[in-house]
Amino acid sequence: MAEHEFEILDERFRYLVSMAARVEQIYHGSVWAEGPAYFPLHRSVIWSDIPNNRLLRWDELSEQTFVYEHDSKFTNGNICDRNGRLVSSRQGAKDVVRREHDGSITVLADKFEGKRFNSPNDVVEKSDGSIWFTDPGYGIDSYFEGTKLESEIGGHHVYRVDPLSGDVTKVADDFRRPNGLAFSPDEKSLYIVDSGGIRYPDNRKHIRRFDVHENGTLSGGEVFAECTNGKFDGFRFDDEGRIWTSASDGVHVYADDGDLIGKVLVPEGVSNLTFGGPRRNRLFITATSSLYAVHVAARGHKLT
Repeated sequence: MAEHEFEILDERFRYLVSMAARVEQIYHGSVWAEGPAYFPLHRSVIWSDIPNNRLLRWDELSEQTFVYEHDSKFTNGNICDRNGRLVSSRQGAKDVVRREHDGSITVLADKFEGKRFNSPNDVVEKSDGSIWFTDPGYGIDSYFEGTKLESEIGGHHVYRVDPLSGDVTKVADDFRRPNGLAFSPDEKSLYIVDSGGIRYPDNRKHIRRFDVHENGTLSGGEVFAECTNGKFDGFRFDDEGRIWTSASDGVHVYADDGDLIGKVLVPEGVSNLTFGGPRRNRLFITATSSLYAVHVAARGHKLT
């Protein structure tokens, strides 16, 4: 059943949205919009326009958009860390970096076992300060999102950066194309997208769930959900453990039991999303050429 901007597939979804809410296009002009991150301190969203090699910033108070950074090294994923700093996966530079409050850049990871990464894609922070990221090859596949190159590292893996030593470890190596990732609110599980899709015979387009151990390792990896329209990319959790994830027809919402309960309908293919606003109940969505926003009746999980 579709009502206005939403498709209700399960009654559990009806209470997460308001039929009065509208999906607003608040910016148009990207080539491939990705990696939105909300910054509560200055009430703004920073996101990537990958083919245009820039970061954009939308101000929530003025509703104006500015270029935040030219020559972003084809940045893809972004997060606001626990200290309000921008952490980014730069496909062109093949690294993960943190922008300090004084404007300087700290490189968190640029090699594993002496070999350069393919093109770091999405990134997330755990409450212990460790940084976890995926490294598919989208930035070296062609000249659309980076530069066409051969892979040095020879695979598409998931990595962890230790918060104390800075050591980089490989935590998962059985993915076709690891993509979006997020911790469950209790951090006992890490969910990771495999967006291999039609590039591989097994046509992977699902989210997998891993158990997280205190020593920073993972186990398990069963499939949590299969995408029903296109393929998954980036996603986020709300406070009650539901997944809000990208798909070709909008944002798909999954209950913690893996049931698809509803959709936020978007007129462009969605790449990623984040919760923001003063109450963490405004969903900011990057979709092909645009940034969209919609108020929902759920609150995004806040890293503590």
